[in-house]
Amino acid sequence: MKDYGTLSQAINKLKLEEGYEYDFNLMDEKIELKSESKSYHVNDFEVDKVLRFEGMSNPDDNAILYCIHTKDGKKGTLVDGYGISGGQISKELMAKLDLKSGRETE
Repeated sequence: MKDYGTLSQAINKLKLEEGYEYDFNLMDEKIELKSESKSYHVNDFEVDKVLRFEGMSNPDDNAILYCIHTKDGKKGTLVDGYGISGGQISKELMAKLDLKSGRETE
């Protein structure tokens, strides 16, 4: 397992070393790429890997970093507070990002 360091270090490494250059945002039923005014529904992207970050002293510092690629070739990251279940997103999107879906977390 590769050591990505902190959340900000991981984002930088993923951009520079693995080509995850875009920043996605979580919306109700899709993810959004604001820089290009594009949105991607559940069937338009795949989650390549999931990185978990846990705060040493404050549980509020917990975060999950999703590495995503889209059908049109965009690679980027999506940062979410600890647990997608806390947000108001569709069941389909929640299932796509679910940590229990058999994908490895690092």
